[in-house]
Amino acid sequence: MEAIILAGGLGTRLRSAVPSLPKPMAPIKGKPFLGYLFDYWLHQGIKHFILSVGYKCEVIRERFGTKHKDADVNYAIENEPLGTGGGLLLAIKQLRSKEPFLLLNGDTFFAVNLNNLFKYHKNCRSDMTLSLVETKNNKRYSGVLLDKHGLVYSIDSPTDSSKTSIANGGVYMIENDLFSKYQKTSPKKCSLEEELLPQLLIQKKRIAGFVSKDSFVDIGIPHDYNLAADILSQHV
Repeated sequence: MEAIILAGGLGTRLRSAVPSLPKPMAPIKGKPFLGYLFDYWLHQGIKHFILSVGYKCEVIRERFGTKHKDADVNYAIENEPLGTGGGLLLAIKQLRSKEPFLLLNGDTFFAVNLNNLFKYHKNCRSDMTLSLVETKNNKRYSGVLLDKHGLVYSIDSPTDSSKTSIANGGVYMIENDLFSKYQKTSPKKCSLEEELLPQLLIQKKRIAGFVSKDSFVDIGIPHDYNLAADILSQHV
């Protein structure tokens, strides 16, 4: 299976802790955070990683090159910031197979079991499956509302997500052709959560929610970045 990692963000909130690096390259016990993502998902069965990169992408390329252990690494380089949605659409062009692929946020670690996620995705016959984490921080994450069949019917902004304690954990299983209509033109800047996902719901696409109690950490702010080492050491 292949995975796209969204690693093109500026990491503004983390600058006080890691001022000179792209956020996914933030060191955790001397190892880049991105290296932990590679190792965990390689162990789960990912053989090809595509990195959506922009800000200081040369730092990532110099560190990892085109191979990480047994996995190939390719780069979809943003000439200008495209946001999470535009970065995804750019990276999709480098997928090699027609099978479902994994999408990962480059600044979060969520210890989801890939086999269980894939089985759930297929059983739900979904176009996309979101891995969901239970959180008390409703002001930081987009809340996700599910119907009785486990399908997503609403994604709320962080400021309006008090209706639910279930949030998007940044690990997605996606059917290869879901965004095919966007591939005819060059990707434009857009947000995955705020623009593409709501559009998919309007189009009546089947988006399932896979609720997991597995470990989750977001290095996007210094406080959580400082907690990451303990969580990562349990899994990688």
